[in-house]
Amino acid sequence: MSSSKGTKLLSYIIVLLMLSLYLFPLFYLFNVSMKTQSEYLIDPVAIAKSLRLENFMDAWKKGNFYQYMWNSILYTGVSTLLTLVISVFAAFPLARGYVKFSTFFYVFFLISMYLPNPLIPQFALINSLGLYNTQLGFILLKTTGTGIAFLMFVGYIKSVSRELDEAAAMDGCGYSRYLFTILVPLMKPVLATGIILTAIGAWNDIIGPTIYLSDPAYQPVTKGLFSFYGQYMNNWPLLACGILIVTLPLVILYIFLQRFIVGGAMAGAVKS
Repeated sequence: MSSSKGTKLLSYIIVLLMLSLYLFPLFYLFNVSMKTQSEYLIDPVAIAKSLRLENFMDAWKKGNFYQYMWNSILYTGVSTLLTLVISVFAAFPLARGYVKFSTFFYVFFLISMYLPNPLIPQFALINSLGLYNTQLGFILLKTTGTGIAFLMFVGYIKSVSRELDEAAAMDGCGYSRYLFTILVPLMKPVLATGIILTAIGAWNDIIGPTIYLSDPAYQPVTKGLFSFYGQYMNNWPLLACGILIVTLPLVILYIFLQRFIVGGAMAGAVKS
């Protein structure tokens, strides 16, 4: 019994240590954002004397984050939705083996995740199609790779009973109707995980906007934060506010979907 209590105590200590490693940088960033420039210069690690929420409004206005934020929401929302829809349509026949060489195609998708990003061919293609420096072109680029969501969907669909397919076919349920009215509701956990992982990749991308979006009016919030840093690199409280502004939408998204994350991460581990 004592050994079991010691193991449990050690587990709690490890969890608390890992939690502190993740939360301390966020707490420090928020603490810095609540200071004035003079307070930060006097003592960078001291606790802020008061909550100066006006710092966020100041950073929002000076960094023109409204336009950047709208662009990021547009790119992330549309590309994530299209990626998940394409992933569902591709994952279902491969998981069920309804197409020839399904194993080969699955391995092909798996190998493609480890290949370098073909920036030069992509740039040549986008330029030849006349989609360079356009919002549509950038959205299509962010949608081209299904990524980890596709592999998770394949694993999860394999755990769903095949009898559902047969019962739906006998009832005259069409292919698309079956996917979106029967299968997709069963995939809520893995869909939530796919949304989070895909949205993070699209939201935090800075290489793509640097290459394909030269017009500041089309640039996302990551590029805006980079420009904001260039202008206010000596004003750390203002920079901290800018970083938190960029991070907040993903935090809100995670809060809404976090109850599905664990189930989605374990999806497909056990077959029914």
